[in-house]
Amino acid sequence: MRAMSRPWLLALAVGLTAAVTAPASSARDSLPPAVQAALQQAGVPADALAVMALPLARWARPWGHRAEVPMQPGSSMKVLTSIVALDRLGPNHRGYTELRSAAPIEAGVLRGDLVLKGGADPELGVPQLWALLVDLRQLGVTTIEGRLVVDRTLFRPARPDIGLPPFDDAPEFPYNVIPDALQLAGSLLPLELRSGADGVRASTVPPLDGIEFTSRMALTDTPCRDWDDDWQPARVAHEGERTLIELRGGFPKDCTRRTALQLIDRQELTEKLFRTVWRGLGGSWTGQAVAEAATAGTRLLARRDSRPWGELLRHMNKASDNARTRMLYLSLGLAGTAGEPQADTAELAGREVRRWLAENGIPDAGLVLDNGSGLSRSERITPLQMASMLKVAWRGRHAAELLMSLPVAGVDGTLRNRLKDSPATGWARLKTGTLRNVVALAGYVSDDDGRPWAVAMMVNHDNANKARPVLDALVDAIARHGPHGPPRPAVGPLGDGP
Repeated sequence: MRAMSRPWLLALAVGLTAAVTAPASSARDSLPPAVQAALQQAGVPADALAVMALPLARWARPWGHRAEVPMQPGSSMKVLTSIVALDRLGPNHRGYTELRSAAPIEAGVLRGDLVLKGGADPELGVPQLWALLVDLRQLGVTTIEGRLVVDRTLFRPARPDIGLPPFDDAPEFPYNVIPDALQLAGSLLPLELRSGADGVRASTVPPLDGIEFTSRMALTDTPCRDWDDDWQPARVAHEGERTLIELRGGFPKDCTRRTALQLIDRQELTEKLFRTVWRGLGGSWTGQAVAEAATAGTRLLARRDSRPWGELLRHMNKASDNARTRMLYLSLGLAGTAGEPQADTAELAGREVRRWLAENGIPDAGLVLDNGSGLSRSERITPLQMASMLKVAWRGRHAAELLMSLPVAGVDGTLRNRLKDSPATGWARLKTGTLRNVVALAGYVSDDDGRPWAVAMMVNHDNANKARPVLDALVDAIARHGPHGPPRPAVGPLGDGP
């Protein structure tokens, strides 16, 4: 991608001077009236809002409000990961999963270990594992004599989830999964919850050996669609080879839900899923699964490649998938590992992001990187940096893939129920961001003259959960008349004056 030119940087500096350096009162006066009203309604001060709008066409001036202040972006940080990954890895980048072994196959018996090697495949579910094992059966294997060696070592550390404190009080839900290079079933236990006259029952899907459920869940009048409103963290214990899961909280009456939760360790989950699927294919295995790197000299037995990330971005951004984003962010760090065999992959990914920014003339002052998904208490970025990245991406070779992935206002993804009565409906493409004290939007909006704008806007405040109307009002204002407001009537002989 091309670095920004000096004339562009000079114009931006001139256009931003008033908004960025003005006192708080005059900066507030520069905000559209609908935005000021929404701030007051939400109980949020103007200095909790930061905005940057950069024109993508000629004959327009940039507009900003506290645009150089580092802010928590929430999931709008996925825009950063998407832009850099599309440029560095390309839209055809794919993850993979392999079955390997150094052992011979004799009379249908694999005389040694089978390696399940993770290659950052974001789509490795139970059906995909089944297809891999079908390929192994096609090689004539019916019995595996050795261990299942689960190789997660593509990223360093191999298990980045170990030792990290929970992000919040719901660590079992999918948005909190910390991925590794072998993300079988998303590291989530697939299960069915069903309530009846005798209470709540749970079962795994498919049935897995050694997992037993008990329920202390109370039946509630909550709508079935909101089944997780009364959920409380489950209690998990182990007795020998049995895993005992006690369900707690409340669950709606006469309700059945299929879900997947992070209830058991992913290594145990991998072993149980492998054993069940292999047995279902008529295979025999009495060994155990171990987590270690594959030894040298293994040969490839079967492989699957994921769909290209250019396609997967659509789900990642529209559904705001944290685990997939974190996996993609880590993938950015792989290119630099050859010269630093012990380096942390996330650290290398951060260096790659900063290198991309430098190549494109975007200063990284104030930028704080963590996992690239926005599910972080530490990540920071300025609206100016985010909007500048969007401007570079707009002119880049992979603009179409990025645009396709962003939620469309009033139509789909996390924006499907917002901005429905605005001229932005069906046109604006924006990634949302939400944390307890954060709301954000970043993407593209066209004004009433059809001129496109790269925008980034963030609210950081304890009342942020009430401030979505603030951001919607900003987007609506840009869509109606651009960020500078409606043109003022001319005064004098040709206008409405005396």
